Amino acid sequence: MNEKVEAAPSPAPAVEPPAPPPIALRPLSYADPLRWLALGWRDFRRAPGIGLFYGFTFMAMGWALMVVFEHAPPYTLGLSGGFLLVGPFMCLGIYRVSQRLEAGVKPDFGDSLMAWDTRTGQLGIFGVVLLVLEMLWARTTLVVFAVSFDGMPDFKGSLLALLAPENITFIVSWAVVGFIFASLIYAVSVVSIPMILDRQTDSITAGLTSMRLVLQQTGVMAWWALLIAVTVGLALLPWFAGLIVVGPVIGHASWHAYRAAVAAE
Repeated sequence: MNEKVEAAPSPAPAVEPPAPPPIALRPLSYADPLRWLALGWRDFRRAPGIGLFYGFTFMAMGWALMVVFEHAPPYTLGLSGGFLLVGPFMCLGIYRVSQRLEAGVKPDFGDSLMAWDTRTGQLGIFGVVLLVLEMLWARTTLVVFAVSFDGMPDFKGSLLALLAPENITFIVSWAVVGFIFASLIYAVSVVSIPMILDRQTDSITAGLTSMRLVLQQTGVMAWWALLIAVTVGLALLPWFAGLIVVGPVIGHASWHAYRAAVAAE
């Protein structure tokens, strides 16, 4: 007697989970950057001791830049721009202060210093990305020097001598290189660090969200970049002393820029 053998059912195809939706971004207006500065000044006045500590740190960084100029002038132009744009990573403790103030908690100096401890891995990855970009910027600047002056020149005098009209090729090349790297670092980092600190997100998602914000609302974010550049530039004039106040205020304001631009979870 023939027995009928039933075939085993084929396994169901694996269903991939849907990709998470992109993080929502809020629309911004051209008045928002000025409001962020006002909120940054308010946070600075609410925790002045912590802010002044970071402000003096920024001023010390400026003095360190002058030491670099004395001993290795070719690196000065690249590092000076890099210091201004790596600021979001250096302001991590200031972001923590604004985060605590926003939650109605009294800020703690030790907590601000150890803000990186809660997201060490992702912050470390992002820090490496910024470091690589900064090194590429500095190296490209050296190449511009070498090509423009047929080798590395003797920088006994002031860097202002390099901006003379007869050095127009160097001026244009250096400006183009600086703009490219500055725009890239700004786009990647403008809201990334506070975002990593504030929520459980990875560094790649944070960087892409920051770039998406700059690409979607280029006008407002360019206006914010201009405000940062002009304010910090003016703070550099009196022997970097203006950074004592301007540095932490910009840090606090950057936190509010993130909170205004990136929708809450």
